[in-house]
Amino acid sequence: MLGSGGVSDGYEVGSKRQRMMESTPYFAVNSGMGGYQPYGYGGGYQPPSFPVVRLRGLPFNCTDIDIFKFFAGLDIVDVLLVNKNGRFSGEAFVLFAGSMQVEFALQRDRQNMGRRYVEVFRCKRQDYYHAVAAEVNYEGIYDNDFHGSPPPSRAKRFNDKDQMEYTEILKLRGLPFSVKKPEIVEFFADFKIVEDRIHIACRPDGKATGEAYVEFASVEEAKRAMCKDKMMIGSRYVELFPSTPDEARRAESRSRQ
Repeated sequence: MLGSGGVSDGYEVGSKRQRMMESTPYFAVNSGMGGYQPYGYGGGYQPPSFPVVRLRGLPFNCTDIDIFKFFAGLDIVDVLLVNKNGRFSGEAFVLFAGSMQVEFALQRDRQNMGRRYVEVFRCKRQDYYHAVAAEVNYEGIYDNDFHGSPPPSRAKRFNDKDQMEYTEILKLRGLPFSVKKPEIVEFFADFKIVEDRIHIACRPDGKATGEAYVEFASVEEAKRAMCKDKMMIGSRYVELFPSTPDEARRAESRSRQ
């Protein structure tokens, strides 16, 4: 689903994400422990590896919050849960703020999450990018040597959501962790929202989860706002889903704990 602007909007979204991903390998040098600059035995500078790990064996009810808890104390930039055929695969990618964070993360290999032990291992930058490509259904900005099965079309995924039952509440997922309410208000500037009914979900430690719930003036207005699905806030694409007042209340209650 490309939104009301059609192909041009899709191209703009892709271009923004390409710029973000091109700049990503360089953020580590300015981010705390990510400033670590290893030198080889020959004395030459070796650029830090891309700070991402892959997780396997996760419980199938795993959420972003569970992964944040699993890596408590580490600085996580992004969590990508891998879905296959519309279902969570038990795998995820976790992007950290720097190379040293990855070393600490690898020490948690085969520790338990619930009743399952979780494998934590290194992976390549392109593995993470390919997983993102499959998630956003935008292949044009990635390496030409990716030979996976094509993901479902945007139209099909939108149609799946279109068949869901709507209320006046939409759930947002994939938000920047630093997002504030004014940015969400601006994102939905063309729609009638109830501004004091915007809830940004947080973990028990007060940090944002990347999700939010927004109440619209009516069910019809919420349906219209779905045209913003997969559009950008800051450097991140945002997924929209039909939600319910009960789900929004539960999320708000968890944030207060």
